[in-house]
Amino acid sequence: MRRYPPIADHGLIGDLQTAALVSSEGVIDWFAAPRFDSPSIFASLLDHDGGGHFQFAPTSSEVTRRQLYYPDSAIVVTRFMSPDGVGEVIDHMPVIESQTPSDRHTVVRIVRTVRGTVRFALECRPRFDYARAEHQLDMTDGTATFRAPGTTAYLQATFPLEWDGRDVRGSVTLQAGQRAAAVFTVCGRDGEAPQPPTVETIAPALRDNVEFWQRWVRTSRYRGRWPDMVNRSAITLKLLTYAPTGAPVAAATMGLPEQVGGERNWDYRYTWVRDGSLSVRALLDLGFLEEAAQFVRWLGDRLRARDGQGGEPLQIMYRVDGDPHLSEEVLDHFEGYRGSGPVRAGNAAADQLQLDIYGEVLYAMSEGIEEIGQQVGYHGWKGITRLLDWLADHWDRPDEGIWETRGGRKDFTFSRVMCWAALDNCLKMAHEFRRPANTELWTRARDTILEQVMERGWSEKEQALVQHYGGDVLDASLLIAPRVGFIAPRSPGWLSTLDAMDHRLVSDSLVYRYDPAASPDGLRGSEGTFSLCTFLYVDALARAGRLPQARYTFEKMQTYANHVGLFAEEIGPSGEQLGNFPQAFTHLSLIMAATTLDDALDRLAAR
Repeated sequence: MRRYPPIADHGLIGDLQTAALVSSEGVIDWFAAPRFDSPSIFASLLDHDGGGHFQFAPTSSEVTRRQLYYPDSAIVVTRFMSPDGVGEVIDHMPVIESQTPSDRHTVVRIVRTVRGTVRFALECRPRFDYARAEHQLDMTDGTATFRAPGTTAYLQATFPLEWDGRDVRGSVTLQAGQRAAAVFTVCGRDGEAPQPPTVETIAPALRDNVEFWQRWVRTSRYRGRWPDMVNRSAITLKLLTYAPTGAPVAAATMGLPEQVGGERNWDYRYTWVRDGSLSVRALLDLGFLEEAAQFVRWLGDRLRARDGQGGEPLQIMYRVDGDPHLSEEVLDHFEGYRGSGPVRAGNAAADQLQLDIYGEVLYAMSEGIEEIGQQVGYHGWKGITRLLDWLADHWDRPDEGIWETRGGRKDFTFSRVMCWAALDNCLKMAHEFRRPANTELWTRARDTILEQVMERGWSEKEQALVQHYGGDVLDASLLIAPRVGFIAPRSPGWLSTLDAMDHRLVSDSLVYRYDPAASPDGLRGSEGTFSLCTFLYVDALARAGRLPQARYTFEKMQTYANHVGLFAEEIGPSGEQLGNFPQAFTHLSLIMAATTLDDALDRLAAR
């Protein structure tokens, strides 16, 4: 077992309330329960020696490993090929289809020998509450019971288990065609042990899981050129969505670095209003209306929760249940991935002012309402009008911007663009649904924003829209401006902005979000290219009619996906994936880019 495998060397499994990472060595090195944002149980990815892990793999040292997903599913298959035989570990979490939060979550690990003879060894070392809580171990009738404050976990197998201090180990030797299994179940303090697994009972649950995912994928209306990548991205977004509320988390993990050894290590297991709103658009593009409708309702609940209380109507992020409290703490006892500290749990950026979120919210709600076919009720519309009246009076303020910089507030151009989008979308909704609104106020604010951005957010030096007023720094977030209708995608001003970004931010088709050296963000170190920005670049190129460049960039970007089609947040200088993994923002932007590029190519072919 390597101390720290590459971030990309993992597949993701989950049950729609939490998730786990499985490395190509058969190690579960990240798992938190009962929710995505709960304290970890296995976290050796953040501290090899003390974080806890669950390994189940062949004992042979001469082994070649391959990992894949069972087609159109969330079942990870890790294959091990050695001179003695070929073995497989099949990992999955039975889906919890209920929208009721559960404290019981199960990881099923099935091993089988395909050819020859393979000896598998199991090592289960849970470390509860980010490895801060001690646990007691009992072994009764083949069931290992781990008891920690507030949590009980059970390990059961179809072969004998034995004590290993406060942990558990075991082994099983299988001939060709034979199977065995180990099941790890975590629940509340008083949760009862499940029935022990048998070789006969594990197969139906696996088939049910495969059928759930393949049935869900079949409802997609995507018929474009890249079905494997788009379907994998859609499944990943679904896996990262907390089913009881419909709120997607930004990533399954916390603390994975944007630069190895650096301090840019954040907790992404929360729901960003921006990311979730754009997820709605991506899912709607594929025809997943139920998921989009559920998140639109979640957004409405957040707005109503703050209605009439004064201050900002929304935070930039919440916990998956809508809780606005995300206090940040440093886990000093974790060394961090390859020494990348500090490791943070919680996220202090929740208190930042980022005015762009209102643009994403209203973009999502307007698009969602139109696609889903829901009418805006009277009270719901009154809530929207109060928000827009507030925004019309409060948009013209410095903020921290989309990238959550910790270097002070500025007049970020992207924030203004998205405030424009909020007002523009709601003006369209007022007209379409014939609802009463202060359209004169909204129109005046919208038009003022447009004039201000084009005058103060434009750099004569760069001949481009820039990151913030009074500067010349380019920012890839503005690549979304044509998508939301702020600027015509083939206008001279936009084409020159694209050219400037080509020159300043694009490296071999990969896109940096901005240059920290030119615009200090309050943090030490550097970062890689931002995968979200590369896919936004594809979208913008396609809308600008630069189809050969757009398609080549999109195809090249796919080569940076990991072996099972997943992306982290960034691509490092040597092509390695960096940051939390997998990242929803990257996968939703892949879907957006694919559908935009497909449409453009189809129109070209139809001429």
